[in-house]
Amino acid sequence: MKRLIVIAAAAENNALGKDNDLVWHLPDDFKRFKSITSGHKIIMGRKTLESFPKPLPNREHIAITRDTDYVPKFPCTIVHSLDEAIALVENGETAFIIGGGEIYKQSMAIATDIELTRVHGVFEADAFFPEIDKNEWELVNEERHPKDERHNYAFTYLTYRRK
Repeated sequence: MKRLIVIAAAAENNALGKDNDLVWHLPDDFKRFKSITSGHKIIMGRKTLESFPKPLPNREHIAITRDTDYVPKFPCTIVHSLDEAIALVENGETAFIIGGGEIYKQSMAIATDIELTRVHGVFEADAFFPEIDKNEWELVNEERHPKDERHNYAFTYLTYRRK
């Protein structure tokens, strides 16, 4: 079986970002993202791919775009639908769905797990994380991280499994 894990950081109002960028800086969340996703395939939309200055090390990038003539700024696999991206994940493999908002929305019906960093604040944004349906998802782990000298906002790591 494939494990398809949605991984995101979203504010209390489900804000993900604005102008193709995050609206907060949480170094410990970046470290966690790196450690969880390293060695795996990461699936994302074109805008998310374009937000990276260079490829993320030790991860196979799969980007989804409707543009059949799209040329990425660095080598990666380009597909034209979420189904095409998922087809590249072998049975027994884990892949991470890393955004953006539209890709998250499409992924919720097929994901097996959600790794959500809930940022404790409300932010203006133009991309949002979908609502988590508590009838479909069970919270299996919760780890709070306080605001500190390196983090302007408190946040909580939430792990959900499909019921």
